[in-house]
Amino acid sequence: MSKVPSIVPISYLREDAANILGRMRKSHEPVVITQRGRAAAVMVSVEEYERSTHKREILRLLARGDREVAAGKGYEIEDVFKEADRILAK
Repeated sequence: MSKVPSIVPISYLREDAANILGRMRKSHEPVVITQRGRAAAVMVSVEEYERSTHKREILRLLARGDREVAAGKGYEIEDVFKEADRILAK
């Protein structure tokens, strides 16, 4: 079961940004920022942002690979591993 995200009105963020950032860093969980009672943004740590960016890039490459395989194209496994290592090293 997933955790309920921390929800903070934008007015609280304006008043106590340092404390909210500290809690986010400590919990390693995203914070949903609301405006007029509706979700407006999600605040995550730099580490989590970078991690999710890398995951999206890997998924994009896997999808591209699926399309290429379906089209009859292919690569040597060593080349695939080198490209994956290059992306993961970022």
